[in-house]
Amino acid sequence: MTADQHSGLTSHLTPESSQASDLHRALLRMRLIDADETPALWPLAGGVSSNILRADTRGGALCIKQALPELKVATHWSAPLERNHAEVAWMKLAAEILPDAVPVILGEDGSSHSFAMQWLDPEHHPVWKAQLRDGVAMPAFAAQVAHQLVTIHAATANQPALAQQFAYDQNFFALRLDPYFAATAKKHPDCAAVLEKLIAQTANIKRALVHGDISPKNILAGPKGPILLDAECAWYGDPAFDAAFCLCHLLTKCLWRPLSWNNYLSCFDAFVENYLKGVNWEPAAAIEARICKLLAAILLARVDGKSPLEYLTSQEDQDHLRQFARHWLLQPATQLVQISAAWKKDATL
Repeated sequence: MTADQHSGLTSHLTPESSQASDLHRALLRMRLIDADETPALWPLAGGVSSNILRADTRGGALCIKQALPELKVATHWSAPLERNHAEVAWMKLAAEILPDAVPVILGEDGSSHSFAMQWLDPEHHPVWKAQLRDGVAMPAFAAQVAHQLVTIHAATANQPALAQQFAYDQNFFALRLDPYFAATAKKHPDCAAVLEKLIAQTANIKRALVHGDISPKNILAGPKGPILLDAECAWYGDPAFDAAFCLCHLLTKCLWRPLSWNNYLSCFDAFVENYLKGVNWEPAAAIEARICKLLAAILLARVDGKSPLEYLTSQEDQDHLRQFARHWLLQPATQLVQISAAWKKDATL
C-alpha cells in the first residue's frame, strides 16, 4: 500500500482477468477469503513499483500490494521482486516498536510476490502529501514523524542479527543508490566522483534498520499520529538516508506551493530538532553531517535521477533546485541549519 491509494477507486477488475485470478489465489493461500468467495478487487491510483488494490471480502475491506518487476517510470528501472518480503519484515518489526505507526499485516504470499494489510479509511487517514499540497504544514506533525523514525532507528541500531536479517543490499542499490545517485552522476560529470564516493560510503554503513522511502506520500495522518507505509526499500544500513529523504521533500514542497514556503521550513526545522535529539547510537554531529551530504545528493536526484519529482514542471524550478543541490553537494554543509537558512534566503530573492 502507498498513501496514493487515497486518491480513490477506479473500476474493479473483472473476475476472469489474469490479474484478478492471480490475486484471488493469493488471498486463498493467505486464508483471507473463503473457497467459494470472489471478492471485488479495485485497483488504486498511485504507486510506480507495485500493483495496489483494495479487496472487498466477506470479512471486510483490505489492501493488497503486489510487486512489479519493472517500475512504471519513463526510463528503464527494474528491481528484485523479493522486496515485498523486506517490506513485510520491516512493517512487522516496526509494529513491535511502535504499534500505531504502521498498518497491520494480514498475510503474505511469496509465490505471487504480494501481501495484504488492513484497509485504512481515507476519511480518517489523510495523506501527508495532500495536506502539504494544500498548505497544511504543521511542525508538530513533522516532529512526530521524526520521533517515530528516530525511535525505530534507535531500537534497531548496532544489532548484528538484524543486519543479517535485513541484508537487502541488492534491493537498496536497485531502488535507491543506482537510480538516484548513479543515474544523476551520468548527467553531472563534474559531480560524478562525489556521488560515486557517496554510493560507496552509504552502501558500507551498517548502523540501523532503514525504511528507504520516508516521503509524505507514504505517510498518513492517522487519529493516533503518523502511519508509515511503503517500506519496500527496507535495508540495514545508514539511517541518515531516511532523514535526508524526508527533509528533501519538505524543501521541495516550497517550490510546489511557494505561499507556504515558511511553513514548510518550520516543518523542516521541527523534523531536524526532534530527529537529532533522539540519536543515541552515535554522535549526533556525525550523522547530521551525513544527512547534509545525502540531502544534497537526493535533491539533485529529484531533478536528474530516474525518479524526478512530478510537480516540478517548470524549467525555472528545476534549474533552481539543480543549482542549489549542486552547490551543497560540491561544498558540503555539516549542519542542516546551514542548508535551511540558505533555502530560506532563496525565498526572499
